Amino acid sequence: MKSAADYSMRDVPPAAEPSLSLAARIEALLFVSSAPVEVGRLAGALGVSLDETEAALRALEESLLPRGLRLQRHRSRLQLTTAPELAAEVESFLQLESTSRLSPAALEVLAIIAYRQPVTRPMIDSIRGVNSDSSLRTLLRLGLIEEAGRTEGPGRPILYTTTPDFLRHFGLPSLAALPPLASDEMLDAADEANASDVLEPTREETSDA
Repeated sequence: MKSAADYSMRDVPPAAEPSLSLAARIEALLFVSSAPVEVGRLAGALGVSLDETEAALRALEESLLPRGLRLQRHRSRLQLTTAPELAAEVESFLQLESTSRLSPAALEVLAIIAYRQPVTRPMIDSIRGVNSDSSLRTLLRLGLIEEAGRTEGPGRPILYTTTPDFLRHFGLPSLAALPPLASDEMLDAADEANASDVLEPTREETSDA
């Protein structure tokens, strides 16, 4: 009979490898990530193809529907967020200050960017018929839009696009979930003037410019 001293690590059976699905492994990586992650980075980290990763992401998205988390996609970047239906409870639990409410002008500019991105300030001004500098500064400060390079035209104006925070602010899983406008054609000035009506924040907010 062996004594305790006779036992060594060689006598301890190896731990069984966890048999978790690819969707579960992706969920773990997204959970520990502090920023949105590229699909290609997930595939590389897990040693699988992009097609396998996309299939697992679809399975993960479906499995999250009855839970309190959502898979949010912003172009090729993904992250886990709380369900927009739980915004009030989350803010109350974390004692978060209510975020800034967008003015009609800022919301109009944001709608133009959301539906026509990437877009320049001169293009926005042409649609609205007024200067949009103040609204753009507000949206940049709130992190709802970002600079996305410059055009090759005269003066090389800055291009603006929405951010992942834009999706969180309006409780959208992706840009594809933006509410459809009345016309399927390229937005005209009349569409743009009404586009802000379809964007409604998921949280109660205080006034801002």
